[in-house]
Amino acid sequence: MLSKRTLLRSAAMAALVATTARPTLVNAKSSADWPNLIEAKDIAEEGFIYGLPIVLNYGTMYEFAVDRKSGQFKAPFNQIKNLSQVATYKDTAVVTPNSDTPYSILWVDLRAEPIVVSVPPVDPKRYYSVQLIDGNTFNYGYIGSRATGSDAGDYMIVGPEWKGATPAEVKKVFQSTTQFSLVLFRTQLFDPGDIDNVMKVQAGYKAQPLSAYLKQPAPSASPAVNFPKIDKKLAKKNFFEYLDFCLQFAPALESEKDIRAKLARIGVGPGKTFSFKDLPLEHKAEILIGMKQGERKVEEAVAKGGVSLNGWQVNSFFGDGQFYNGDWLKRAAGAQAGIYGNDSVEAVYPLTRVDDDGNPLDGSKHNYTLTFPADQLPPVNAFWSVTMYDGKTQLLIKNPVNRYLINSPMLPGMKKNADGSLTLYIQHKSPGAEKESNWLPAPDGPIYTVMRLYWPKTEAPSMLPVGKGTWQPPGIHVA
Repeated sequence: MLSKRTLLRSAAMAALVATTARPTLVNAKSSADWPNLIEAKDIAEEGFIYGLPIVLNYGTMYEFAVDRKSGQFKAPFNQIKNLSQVATYKDTAVVTPNSDTPYSILWVDLRAEPIVVSVPPVDPKRYYSVQLIDGNTFNYGYIGSRATGSDAGDYMIVGPEWKGATPAEVKKVFQSTTQFSLVLFRTQLFDPGDIDNVMKVQAGYKAQPLSAYLKQPAPSASPAVNFPKIDKKLAKKNFFEYLDFCLQFAPALESEKDIRAKLARIGVGPGKTFSFKDLPLEHKAEILIGMKQGERKVEEAVAKGGVSLNGWQVNSFFGDGQFYNGDWLKRAAGAQAGIYGNDSVEAVYPLTRVDDDGNPLDGSKHNYTLTFPADQLPPVNAFWSVTMYDGKTQLLIKNPVNRYLINSPMLPGMKKNADGSLTLYIQHKSPGAEKESNWLPAPDGPIYTVMRLYWPKTEAPSMLPVGKGTWQPPGIHVA
């Protein structure tokens, strides 16, 4: 009987021979230092799971803040870009995009000095949030309706090694674990006619370096960074090169020391120069098998994560570094399911690919309904939504009514049943004029659906704590 090592080696070599003309003799790390076959495969698997959110985040940052020709470019670092519309099928840089709230997007470079973010007073009836997400995809702080209230305020964002003083006018300091970070503003839009009011709120969002805030001379500029080009194809091909690049801006946390030490054994880490193309054929095979196994584990974690409630998977995938505490699979599952998700106290995300009988949702085979019983709509302090995505790409779907979701602000224009319940019609083609107000257009194929509950209630009925709350989402039923 062949040993596990022999089987792995045989499978790896067979997978590569067809695509590689000859083995390369140059290596980024000497063969004497390289782990054995099983160890290298395991490190690649763990490294892929650990690094997936970091690389996905880099890909988004590159398109949004670096590559002006990406088609998704928003603004350079330290400048806010206000988007005066919600996401549509044309927005492809982020999987499972939120189409509930116009975004304001700010990528910050914290290497030279902190950035001060200021918010205006916001009508308490209008939900808004400012989510702080670092390059590790940790949610390290919040500003907004739930977290800080509706009053105006100045807040300071600092890098991982900042030790300076806090100005008296600054209400709170938030420390990122990485030198580059994302500040994501969400401003509630009540209806299409409300957009001018949203834009007025957005105009009050400000970001400026600490020196400008204090009206002092700016410190020396940080060195220019040669950001490597990335796209989906390159991210798969050169995954560990991108992770290698990103880690130089992310000092190791206590929870990362073990995985960082393992990655260093295959040449990945700050100051390393991992180069997949320069690895010998055998080492390439070990890396590829490990990555494939890691990818499979992430997909399984997304599919099985959390608690199943009437076909919906409900989990708390998102939080700060302490929340994950080294559980890199949970972090990767969150990034894969929908990167930049909120902490559960800010928003809860039931998601599903199956109906209430556990069968895959498919708009080419069935029409579906989702019915909320009378007085049993999602329990929130702000608002809720149900958004439709293509099951293959997790992107929004082009449809004849330009409707990507149904949410609570739309309720006045929707029709309720005689018993007071609310039925949504989930199908590829229109259900007819009488029901079109309640139509959520579906793809002509696999369906992925996400419910969002913004600022979920904590008193019963509630979805909190996640998976154990007193309210459950109703199942999607074949019509």
